[in-house]
Amino acid sequence: MKILILGGAGMIGQKLAHDIAANGLNGETSHELILHDIITPQWNGIGNPTLLTGNIADPVTSETLAALKPDIIYFLSAIVSGDAEANFAKGWDINMRSAWNLFEAIRAEHETSNGSYIPKVIFSSSLAVFSGPYPSTIPDDFLTAPQSSYGAQKAAVELLLADYVRKGFMDGFSMRLPTICVRPGKPNLAASSFYSGIIREPLNGQEAILPVPETARHWFASPKSAVGFMTHAASISAKQLDGRLALNLPGVSCTVADQIDALRDVAGDDVVKLIKREPNEIIQNIVMGWPERFDAKRAKNLGFQADADFRAIIQTYIETDLNQGS
Repeated sequence: MKILILGGAGMIGQKLAHDIAANGLNGETSHELILHDIITPQWNGIGNPTLLTGNIADPVTSETLAALKPDIIYFLSAIVSGDAEANFAKGWDINMRSAWNLFEAIRAEHETSNGSYIPKVIFSSSLAVFSGPYPSTIPDDFLTAPQSSYGAQKAAVELLLADYVRKGFMDGFSMRLPTICVRPGKPNLAASSFYSGIIREPLNGQEAILPVPETARHWFASPKSAVGFMTHAASISAKQLDGRLALNLPGVSCTVADQIDALRDVAGDDVVKLIKREPNEIIQNIVMGWPERFDAKRAKNLGFQADADFRAIIQTYIETDLNQGS
């Protein structure tokens, strides 16, 4: 089985690749793993995956990747929300046109093979496809109506993917990931970056800035759960989704105050004291309009599982990424 991970240099891409290399996928341990990104992906795991670089917004890159005929394509590459909002053309070029180019390249390979090449494409979408007003718990059939460029780009790719699957050019579906927390490494340009920062930095002995009220509530999953979502997705066919090819994934709903309480339980008051309140109106205006809780019944019925609570999310970070250069 040939597996291509687009965004293979990113945090989730790296964790997914190492998990597949160590544990296989869909019960198969024999596979050819290909990692692609705009920068050369790092590798210190099992085996010798193919490491490729290139800009997926370039049609030639998509044609080259599709010509490899991967069986499963994890489409994780994107620029994050804050960058997409600040750089309109760049966001649409990388977050949407790249998908169009890739899907067209897959269609060409499908037709050249007389219909025998039908890869599975698993697209990493986002809760940003939604906007308020929200019910207290968002059902699976809630309207997608993004109010950000990033959300619009993700929603557009969801629609593209569904149509290419409907036409039989490929299999697959979109997964709307919760906000991934605690992310290792340095802060990025995502508006949600502080959600990880207020846990990660104090655990590493550094001050962290909290720009929103502690009443802010959001939907979270750990990187470990994100990898679990991805590997489980490889066993799911579009036929099981009854034509609705975007899944809201399970997660943990909690407020910033709940996050801080969990951090206190795990690491104590001295660590919590490293969180500094510095209100930021721009970030507040973005974050306070985000969804807070999903029922995610469809995904749960298909076997997707998330973390038990936010304390478990913190424990995952401590066990897997603390003291690992993060």
